Amino acid sequence: MEYSRLAKAYEELEKTPAKLRKVEIIAEILRGCGRGDLPRVVMLLQGRVFPTWSDREIGIATQLMIKTMASGTGFPESEIEQGFRKSGDLGLVAEGLVSRKKQSTLFRRKLTVDMVFENLQRLAGVGGKGSQSRKFQLVSEILGSASPLEAKYIVRTVLGDLRVGVAEGIVRDAITRTFFGELEGEEFKKAVQAVEWAWFLRPDYGEVACIARDSGLKGLRGVRLEVGKPYMVLLSEKSPGLGEALKAYERPALEYKYDGARICIHKDGEGLWLYTRRLENVTGQFPEVRGMVRRAVKAKSCIIEGEMVGVDRKTGRPLPFQFLSQRIKRKYDIGRVQREIPVRLNLFDLVYLDGETLFDVKLRERWKGLKSVVSPIKGGFQLAEHIETTNPKRAEAFYKEALSKGHEGVIVKNMEAIYQPGRRVAGGWLKVKPTMENLDLVITGATWGTGKRAGWLGSLVLGCRDPKTGRFLECGMIGTGIKEKGEGVTFEELTRLLKPHIESEKGSSVVIRPRLVVEVAYEEIQRSPNYSSGYALRFPRVVRLRTSDKTAEQSDTLERVEYLYGLQKKAVR
Repeated sequence: MEYSRLAKAYEELEKTPAKLRKVEIIAEILRGCGRGDLPRVVMLLQGRVFPTWSDREIGIATQLMIKTMASGTGFPESEIEQGFRKSGDLGLVAEGLVSRKKQSTLFRRKLTVDMVFENLQRLAGVGGKGSQSRKFQLVSEILGSASPLEAKYIVRTVLGDLRVGVAEGIVRDAITRTFFGELEGEEFKKAVQAVEWAWFLRPDYGEVACIARDSGLKGLRGVRLEVGKPYMVLLSEKSPGLGEALKAYERPALEYKYDGARICIHKDGEGLWLYTRRLENVTGQFPEVRGMVRRAVKAKSCIIEGEMVGVDRKTGRPLPFQFLSQRIKRKYDIGRVQREIPVRLNLFDLVYLDGETLFDVKLRERWKGLKSVVSPIKGGFQLAEHIETTNPKRAEAFYKEALSKGHEGVIVKNMEAIYQPGRRVAGGWLKVKPTMENLDLVITGATWGTGKRAGWLGSLVLGCRDPKTGRFLECGMIGTGIKEKGEGVTFEELTRLLKPHIESEKGSSVVIRPRLVVEVAYEEIQRSPNYSSGYALRFPRVVRLRTSDKTAEQSDTLERVEYLYGLQKKAVR
């Protein structure tokens, strides 16, 4: 397929706010895809060249892109920077530059989806001596043959900022419309659910589209867990309080809510993989966990879920998540960090055992199965603290015990519930914490500090995701919970992480590409006409960075903010 067709679809998507129209635009281009083009076009429509779970990145930030554009178009960097400051969009700058190019285009070859996709994928593998020159070459190859419109979207794709409003739900619906468009009403809804089910277990819509094309609804519904491949885990819902959570289930169990990282342990004979909730493969970062799995897990083939926490070597108490995140992100010098930040695995679910997926098995049986296949290693690889009770006093004592030991609260689970991947299920797990549930929000703007904070970004603008448009809507500003130096989240660290994503500057204010997710605590949610979301967080404060376990696409949505606002009102009554 010629890339120009995809570029025209991008342009139409960008101009179209209506979700249903976006679905039709995508369905139309998917129908015209050849066999090899389909998975690549699906990914490119999401602004990706790697699946959600891949840890590979294109690896070109704004400044390097400016240098590359100068090399590829022949215009000076200063002119590109000036255009960027004015528009805040290097894609628009590229479009204008290419339209002004005076060089002959007589021998310019037509770009194909394959050509663009392969060049962008190769960028991720470029490293070492001469890497910058090689990256210039790979991008220049396609920019040099690009039309103005193509250049606009190539640059945006490289920077991970496509701006066409294609959220995952739109891709899901478009795949359904493409391959099952003859269905109507309830039958169409069932087809949507089949596509979503396949995505929960194969979080790559390019692969899911191929399954829909080749095997239909039967193939989608037949997708199963596969040891060694990541999947979307079951999520918990917030409860207004412990009493309400206990009353929700006939047979409740309580477990500590640990401040760590959700880990899925895949074991198949000698094969062993560790994945985070964000689908990152962190097997190499935790050699001691691999050792504990081999010692403690008796099953030949299984998938076990648990929460990994960092542990203070002196006190044995859990460390804040920021410490653990250092290990998750670490690719080198593993041994030193392992000694500095030991970890503990607290196991709570068994979803696959010796060839059988256990999604339809009730939790009481999965918990029994988990206990049968694990020989706990005290203080390192153990079952989560767990009690089963309907007694409010006993539950309250367990909750207070969890807090006193440095944990976040408790999870109340329905022992009669099945496992539903990829969903927040109030009928399965309810989390109880001492304050309103924290929100995971994206930083979309900031101001440059003055005085002691000169050179640092502060007064951070928080955004929640609108799943209908893919845009991020303001819901508050934050400056507390951030330290000038020492342990915890610092202005210096935030500035270092945010600077590569600055889109534009006006005076001391900057617009930031939505990439960095922060967990935010607050006193309450208020209605507010001052922010584009219609809501404002009262007294927000940064709790931790979510750089290693959440992407911007996994941050909390406007619907989530609205839901918590409703919960808050009920709690006040």
